[in-house]
Amino acid sequence: MKPFPCKESWLPYRVSYGDTDAMGIVYYANYLHLFERSRNEIIRNLGFSYLELEKRGFSLPVRDAQCRYRSPLRYDDLAMVRGGLSEWGRASATFIYEIWNQDKTVLHATGSTQHALVDDSNKPVKVPDWLRAVFA
Repeated sequence: MKPFPCKESWLPYRVSYGDTDAMGIVYYANYLHLFERSRNEIIRNLGFSYLELEKRGFSLPVRDAQCRYRSPLRYDDLAMVRGGLSEWGRASATFIYEIWNQDKTVLHATGSTQHALVDDSNKPVKVPDWLRAVFA
C-alpha cells in the first residue's frame, strides 16, 4: 500500500451488534461500509460534500474494492477509520483506508477503493480541475 496522504481524515465508529456475524465479529462486507463512511467524511472535511458533487452532475461509482483483514473487530469496539485520497487517474480517484482500534495500537484492516468519475448519463469523464482543487 502507498504512503498515507497528508490530507487524511479520522472517523470514530462504535461497532453495533448488527454489524457482527454469528461468530460475534464484524461481518466482512461491513468493512466496505466503513470505507464508504470514511470517504464521505474525507470529502466533508474538505468543505465539500458528495451531494454537491451530484448536484454538479457527477458521481463516483466504485469500480474496485480491496480489503485486507488483519485482526477482528467485535461488538462495542471503538474503531478509528483513517482515510485519504491516494491518487487521481484521468477519469478516476483512488482512496485508501486503515481501520485501527481506539488507541491506534492494533491495525484491524487496510483497504482501498477505486472510483470512476461519471456524468449524469453514467459515462466516464475527465476529472475537472475544480474537483482536483478541492483535494489539493
